[in-house]
Amino acid sequence: MNALSPLRARPLLERGMVRLLGAGLAAATYLLFLPWDLRNRAESPGDIDETSPVTDMGITGVVVTVLALAAYFGYRDRLYWVLPVVAAPPAGLLLASFLTHEPPDASLWPLAWVVFVAVGGGAVLVVAGVARQLRS
Repeated sequence: MNALSPLRARPLLERGMVRLLGAGLAAATYLLFLPWDLRNRAESPGDIDETSPVTDMGITGVVVTVLALAAYFGYRDRLYWVLPVVAAPPAGLLLASFLTHEPPDASLWPLAWVVFVAVGGGAVLVVAGVARQLRS
């Protein structure tokens, strides 16, 4: 079995398992690199400066891994499978994280989620499309 052969030429069970594994890797990447509780916190009690538990390295880890998965699935699978397999699991986990925490009065997180999903989905499609063009 060649790990870079087109999935459409593989048996149905193998296609499903590869896609489930890809979705699982995308979700695991989010859970590994980003904290579940995304609320900002004061560094010490009474402090007015807030810090976020999200780090630059965590964001970089998610972006690099998700784009690598997008390139793999863009090269190997049909383009319409890339969004549900690669982009949907992190987007769903981000939404779940936002919805499970009580927002402040004027929260911009719902709008931020839409922007993150649109930009992330667009980037995933672009990388998958470029990888598909590299296929011989």
